[in-house]
Amino acid sequence: MKISTRGRYAVRIMVELSRIQENEYVSLKELAEKQEIPFKYIEKTISLLVKNSMIESRHGKGGGYRLVRAPEDYPIGEILRITEGDMAPVACLSCNGQGCDRRENCKTLPMWKEFNELITGYFNSKTLRDLII
Repeated sequence: MKISTRGRYAVRIMVELSRIQENEYVSLKELAEKQEIPFKYIEKTISLLVKNSMIESRHGKGGGYRLVRAPEDYPIGEILRITEGDMAPVACLSCNGQGCDRRENCKTLPMWKEFNELITGYFNSKTLRDLII
């Protein structure tokens, strides 16, 4: 399993947003500069985060983006699932995977399930708060 650039950028954006005051907004330009993320990537990633109600936007002077919840209420796993989609290490465990004909007799499936649980548990146990302390 490999986390894409989009997933890594999303976590960095969310960490940056978690550093601002509760009623402040950060512009795309400022986010891009502070995190050294190309503007085209930040636009795409931000729109995905807004669409999934992870952050909110405000137009006009003093506008920009901010979190909608407290940093401790954002598991990293949630951010990664939004940007990466299914994070299952093998196709037969993916949300839209149909499994394979060998599922009933597969000797490796328990290992993949355990690995998937480790990954999921790890990312769900970390929050934005953990990354900004």
